[in-house]
Amino acid sequence: MTADVDVFLSGLLFYDLVFTGLEGAPKLGTETWTTGMASGPGGIANFAVTLGRLGLRTSLAAAFGDDSYGRYCWDTLESEGVDLSPSRRLTGWSTPVTVSLAYEGDRALVTHGAEPPAGPDGQLGEPPAARASIVHLGTGPARGSGLIFADLGWDPSQEWSPEMLDQLAGCHAFMPNAYEAMSYTRTDTPEAALAKLADLVPLAVVTCGVDGVMAVDATTGESARVPGLTVAAIDPTGAGDVFGASLVAATLAGWPLADRLRFANLSAALSVQGIGGSLAAPGWSGIARWWHDVTDPELRRAYTFLSDVIPDERP
Repeated sequence: MTADVDVFLSGLLFYDLVFTGLEGAPKLGTETWTTGMASGPGGIANFAVTLGRLGLRTSLAAAFGDDSYGRYCWDTLESEGVDLSPSRRLTGWSTPVTVSLAYEGDRALVTHGAEPPAGPDGQLGEPPAARASIVHLGTGPARGSGLIFADLGWDPSQEWSPEMLDQLAGCHAFMPNAYEAMSYTRTDTPEAALAKLADLVPLAVVTCGVDGVMAVDATTGESARVPGLTVAAIDPTGAGDVFGASLVAATLAGWPLADRLRFANLSAALSVQGIGGSLAAPGWSGIARWWHDVTDPELRRAYTFLSDVIPDERP
């Protein structure tokens, strides 16, 4: 089968409004001014923008409201080269909005919205043939072709039902963070969670923030753990999505597992130095600048593979 696109994505899209430069959490009865602010498409859009900036042909199936937020997100994604033909603009439905408050090296999210309506009015288009698909667990049966990479969001119920993992059937990869992985697998360590997830999908990945990332790839027989990159973080909003998208790109390129993890770590680390989630994704130009400027001998050794993969003409 010939693929129409490199990656097909489906999931929830949000309009993200990000505030940075806070010294701490806002206090009741006070007004807090921040030093930075940005907005952009969030949620599944973080993946789409990152992949496009890495030169992959992407197609997105998501619901957009017919409000100003939805129009802005639609126009922004079109300008990033994302195919929106499977997406739909829904009359009378409001685009979900997330406010992200970045402080103390992390972020807190406040979200308003509702699930897209069921029925013909909310029906998304058929997915194109793709080399890989990124799907959001909890939104129904996985739609897509090629290697299916599973993502999930925060569980507001805090139940972290293990039944969610049943939706991994047929998926190639699962990429939760350590807290999510331990919660869903009912384990006490990221290592134990990874071992359980490796029984469910060929490529199991657990991200551990500043402590790096670990993974097992049954298709290649590889396992790897790589450290995180220390950077001056401004806004971590969407960094996990940038990591996941970069891992998909590196997997499609057929790189060794450790290099895939390092590349995804780097892409995510560069994104937190900007503001705005998806729109802070570095792309090849940002990665090339980092590689040109980095002088640390250990990083030069660990990332020497970049010399062979950075394209001469960067998108």
